Amino acid sequence: MKRRLLMILLALMIILSGCAGKSEEPGVTENEYPVVETGFKSVSKYGNIMLTVSPDTMRELGYEPGDIITVSIGEVSVDMPVGTDYTDADSGEPICCYKYSSSNDAEVVYVAINAGNFMEVNGIGTSHPIDQEPEFEWDLSDGFTPDMPIYISMKEKQGYAEEYAMHQHGSTRSNKREDYDYLTDAEYANFRAVETTGMGKGTLYRSSSPVNPAYKRNTEADEALVDAGITSIVNMADSEAKMRSYDGYAMTYYSQCVIMPLDMAMDFTTDDFRQKLAQGFRFIAESEGPYLIHCNEGKDRTGFAVALLEALMGADINEIIDDYMRTFYNFYKIDKSSPQYMEIAQGNILQNLEKAFGVTSLTDSRADLKSLAEQYLIGIGMSSEEIEKLRENLSADHN
Repeated sequence: MKRRLLMILLALMIILSGCAGKSEEPGVTENEYPVVETGFKSVSKYGNIMLTVSPDTMRELGYEPGDIITVSIGEVSVDMPVGTDYTDADSGEPICCYKYSSSNDAEVVYVAINAGNFMEVNGIGTSHPIDQEPEFEWDLSDGFTPDMPIYISMKEKQGYAEEYAMHQHGSTRSNKREDYDYLTDAEYANFRAVETTGMGKGTLYRSSSPVNPAYKRNTEADEALVDAGITSIVNMADSEAKMRSYDGYAMTYYSQCVIMPLDMAMDFTTDDFRQKLAQGFRFIAESEGPYLIHCNEGKDRTGFAVALLEALMGADINEIIDDYMRTFYNFYKIDKSSPQYMEIAQGNILQNLEKAFGVTSLTDSRADLKSLAEQYLIGIGMSSEEIEKLRENLSADHN
């Protein structure tokens, strides 16, 4: 009798375990989400790791945007959300991103830090410049090898769902002109004059790259330079060799301008970034306008640099936010009526400026942005005379 009862209980346990399925409830993790073994496919100059696993495989195994996962590389383990854009995480935060890669012409999986360097922050490696393409090379730290496995495991199913939903940009970003028929060519290129308080008319412009063809906006951006009469350009993304290597460079209006190529990384907190930013601002102080500042998309590095100059010239925080967020309208059709508007601004430009200025809140009406910006520029090595000349050049009208 006892033996029969034990057999019945065992059978019930087997049936119940066989019926267990994936839980879709937020905050629930289950062993049925398999650990994914992948590896390094490549590492970008900004420290983003492209994995060998594909987004389709990740989805098939149950890993979806809004999940929180653990990525383990050797002794390094980092918890991060899964998303579809770097800005699905706040600035400085890690993200596993299912994102289109123009160099691969396919959607790939990146492990990255929004506006940061995943490799260096986690001690996995450091980069150094080289003469040949791609102009950089990564040196892995002790304990890391190019062929070592990278493991991904489920931390919390849909544990980031609410935050992910708030970061979504409404329309899908593309690099096709026909998808943006509501924009002018200049807007499609994310090209515009900076018109905040204190800035001279037709003096400072910002844009996506007028020469890098990866984002399919370079032709429109270069044409916009002609109309604006740009004479001096700060290129935050490229070295001089890289800039000149783009197809058709010599035929562009851009190539006729005076250009300061800075080859800057994404992490604005590093000494290298600060030194190069000071170099770019000195260039504006010493050159004739109108001026253009650009990186690749004209969003992150350009957004930070322009926000600093806007603050220096007397803009209030609402003006700075509005100018910054026009990029998200141009790329994603996000405007002030969108629920994500302030969430994106707070997680990116506001947070970056607060870190740079060493304050807890820039939305406080007592915040003296002009003084904070000046102190920041002094902190990165600019003299009072250089800052005054910078102000003088930016306040002059050019139309």
